[in-house]
Amino acid sequence: MSTNLSVGVIGLGAMGMGMAQSLRRAGHSVHVFDVRSEVAQKFAAEGGVACSSLAQIAAASDVLVSVVVNAAQTESVLFGDGSTQSGCANHLKPGSVFVMCSTVDPAFSVGLEKKLNDKGLHYIDAPISGGAAKAASGQMTMMTAGTPAAYEKAEVFLNAMAAKVYKLGDSAGAGSKVKIINQLLAGVHIAAAAEAMALGLREGVDPDALYEVITHSAGNSWMFENRMAHVLAADYTPLSAVDIFVKDLGLVLDMARASKFPLPLSSTAHQMFMQASTAGFAKEDDSAVIKIFPGIEFPKAK
Repeated sequence: MSTNLSVGVIGLGAMGMGMAQSLRRAGHSVHVFDVRSEVAQKFAAEGGVACSSLAQIAAASDVLVSVVVNAAQTESVLFGDGSTQSGCANHLKPGSVFVMCSTVDPAFSVGLEKKLNDKGLHYIDAPISGGAAKAASGQMTMMTAGTPAAYEKAEVFLNAMAAKVYKLGDSAGAGSKVKIINQLLAGVHIAAAAEAMALGLREGVDPDALYEVITHSAGNSWMFENRMAHVLAADYTPLSAVDIFVKDLGLVLDMARASKFPLPLSSTAHQMFMQASTAGFAKEDDSAVIKIFPGIEFPKAK
């Protein structure tokens, strides 16, 4: 499938690389930028164009997809240090679409839409979920909100990257709110899965047997099945790091605090990830939250 519009992807991490690959697989010519130039060059070697600067990728893209970590990085991608030559916003063509895929405070997303609209640019609030494998296969989920004009330009690219593109409103904020609620569940499920596996290990239950039983019983969750496999393999290579949930559950609590809404389970899970982070596991896979439990012999690499 082809289109006369051009697409760019900023941020070739665990999700961004897969999204760029999905776009390329769908027949699009994909421009990419990453602060690790060697990663962008590797993508380009297999097809696509590696850009050497934010200005270059912005000028080349009608639809620009940003897959960076947080609001601060998103702000930097768009506006840099505030000079006229910094960031993408000053180099995007009028009428271009900026697709923001980071998990951020909904209020930040609302403000970003206004700033870009004031520059004659469209904006889609488009947080993502599903993990690296689903991003690579084009099977992830996008929780989006934007104007009909923004969708008209970007929809073909959104559909190439995701199996499910939910349209949740015609202005920014709705996508980010739904993503934050998703992260509430994801974080609590990982914390609960870690607590359950830790109890099993403490009680001397065979961890492989426990995993087999739970994943075929009513107590299973996607997070237990996915993350506790990491624990059994003793592989804490970060596909999603502990500090991601320090951030995301923090956003969950901030959103609820603004309306004085109690979140006891989210608060506890947040403290568990905070404890894991300060104990030295900040950059490990988020399943490393299990390491906060004392007196347990964890599985060794096989």
